[in-house]
Amino acid sequence: MMLRGNLKQVRIEKNPARLRALESAAIKSFLKPGEKTYTQRCRLFVGNLPTDITEDDFKRLFERYGEPSEVFINRDRGFGFIRLESRTLAEIAKAELDGTILKSRPLRIRFATHGAALTVKNLSPVVSNELLEQAFSQFGPVEKAVVVVDDRGRATGKGFVEFAAKPPARKALERCGDGAFLLTTTPRPVIVEPMEQFDDEDGLPEKLMQKTQQYHKEREQPPRFAQPGTFEFEYASRWKALDEMEKQQREQVDRNIREAKEKLEAEMEAARHEHQLMLMRQDLMRRQEELRRLEELRNQELQKRKQIQKSLRHEEEHRRREEEMIRHREQEELRRQQEGFKPNYMENREQEMRMGDMGPRGAINMGDAFSPAPAGNQGPPAMMGMNMNNRGTIPGPPMGPGPAMGPEGAANMGTPMMPDNGAVHNDRFPQGPPSQMGSPMGSRTGSETPQAPMSGVGPVSGGPGGFGRGSQGANFEGPNKRRRY
Repeated sequence: MMLRGNLKQVRIEKNPARLRALESAAIKSFLKPGEKTYTQRCRLFVGNLPTDITEDDFKRLFERYGEPSEVFINRDRGFGFIRLESRTLAEIAKAELDGTILKSRPLRIRFATHGAALTVKNLSPVVSNELLEQAFSQFGPVEKAVVVVDDRGRATGKGFVEFAAKPPARKALERCGDGAFLLTTTPRPVIVEPMEQFDDEDGLPEKLMQKTQQYHKEREQPPRFAQPGTFEFEYASRWKALDEMEKQQREQVDRNIREAKEKLEAEMEAARHEHQLMLMRQDLMRRQEELRRLEELRNQELQKRKQIQKSLRHEEEHRRREEEMIRHREQEELRRQQEGFKPNYMENREQEMRMGDMGPRGAINMGDAFSPAPAGNQGPPAMMGMNMNNRGTIPGPPMGPGPAMGPEGAANMGTPMMPDNGAVHNDRFPQGPPSQMGSPMGSRTGSETPQAPMSGVGPVSGGPGGFGRGSQGANFEGPNKRRRY
């Protein structure tokens, strides 16, 4: 073998450094691409060890096959375990060292049982080695995962998973037994069981057989065919019939299980479609509810915006009104400031107009500063019956004699509104040429020429005595007309 040739070359080499380099190269040549090192598959069981063997002696026994990573020795029972770097090196070491004599005792070397291996059943046809390893890696480090196939490469629905230690294997066994572990979309759970260990390589050699009484009894006859009609043939036929019945029953059970699986798959497919439809309906209802809620939120937002806009409009209107009132108030204040000198003047003019339009009662005993008032008691003035500008006679009750005004009062009085001759002063609003007043007092000589009577004006009656102002609703269009506001 190549390893033996390499090892011989290593033994011939005398340089220690060169020797270690050759050993390392020889060992690396037996590693497959991507193969994991120091796994449970590289673990060897060594039996029939001497009771006085040491750990160093045990390591030196396997030093030609690389550096071991695990060494265990039970001296009382005479066995031990050792783990090498690769499966190939372990196979070579087993083949070369099995049956060798160590201290007068033949060694028995076998591959150790894998205590962290699990059998996986009910696998989907689409499950591969990589998917199986990825699925069970959540329980712990996986050394190897294989899906078993037939001679045509078709999946048999079975596989095995080898963990690096026993705790992850126990965890996976418990979790998959209690729950339903799914590997694909189809709700098809995997069945996990401890893997049964079989030695299909070495088997049971003759040298390992125990020579018991039963062994010697059974070995009395050599292998042969039973002759028909004999005792052996009869019971051999019955054994064959029992095996045939077992085979038929197994086939029937397998057929029933297969039909049940097909029926379950059909029901599962129909139920899955129904479940998908139900999920779609629920999703549609959820979306509709979300849309309705969004619509409500949008309407609420619109209402809030409308209320805010309405409030803003009210505030703007209120502010505009306040500004208008302030502006109007300022304009009024400015106008009043600009016309602040007019009120006294207008009051004086109004007083003069009222004095000018006053009736005979207001002109009684009012003399002119240049015409002294007569002394003594006088009768009712002749003004009561005079005709003013043809406006008609102003009716009034007769007045009795009043006290005469003294010289001081007459001297302090200004120009009378009406002279002694009965003529009415109309110098404020002259209208046409002066005319003679139609009154009994026209014979008196006055200082002013009487005005002509106004045409189209009838007699004024019903007004208060002494205030003959004409029509109360007439518009005055004189130059000093007071502005209306």
